[in-house]
Amino acid sequence: MAVLERHLILYRRLWRASVFSSFVLPVLFLISIGIGVGGYVGEVGGVDYLAWIVPGVMASTAFQMAIGESTYSVLGDFKWVRSYHAMRAAPVEIRDMVVGRMLYILFRVEIAAIVFLGVTGLFGALHSPWALLTPLVAALVGLAAAAPVTAFAASIEHDSYFALLFRFVMIPSTLFAGVFFPVEQLPALVRPLAYLSPLWHGVELSRAATLGTAPPWPVWVHAAYLLACAAAGTAWAVSAFRKRLQD
Repeated sequence: MAVLERHLILYRRLWRASVFSSFVLPVLFLISIGIGVGGYVGEVGGVDYLAWIVPGVMASTAFQMAIGESTYSVLGDFKWVRSYHAMRAAPVEIRDMVVGRMLYILFRVEIAAIVFLGVTGLFGALHSPWALLTPLVAALVGLAAAAPVTAFAASIEHDSYFALLFRFVMIPSTLFAGVFFPVEQLPALVRPLAYLSPLWHGVELSRAATLGTAPPWPVWVHAAYLLACAAAGTAWAVSAFRKRLQD
């Protein structure tokens, strides 16, 4: 809780810088693509494009936010600010450092998801009361993305690796994980890559909730995959933190 408090105090001083990317940009994107482009697309899967794309944008916002909060800030707290070294000298347990950061990312993701859900509800894009569960799905997506990326950030020495992460992981996942078009439209050889992405599982769960339909795979399979990614990533992060702080 002390680690979480530290992150919240920093965010209280810096929150204005994240308002546009966390709240305004997703809504503007939704209006421009969902309504603007949606007017030309028409319907997808029997529903208007706005209602179809809303859960995808919500899940991708959680995915991108989790990755963004797990890159430069983690490496910086090791290499430049050295706040993790200070925590270790306090002492704070390694697992508390990792869990405290995961709780902070959950806080950021949940606030953005709830605001986004309220705004999209005003546009009539939610077709089922199950949509109230989408913040929970956003939390699973955030953890599944943040935990392994946090471990990766704790394992590298130079921030140039983040450009590779954004270019070859985050952007392709956003484009080809069913956010903007059904994965079934991809070539059969490429679809398994989409299925490996935590974002695809989050998109399908969110879409099932907002539309009141069944996801392509059983709900427990999607949820179990996200939980497995979060658990494996957290274990890796604890190991990476311990190795980095062993001196």
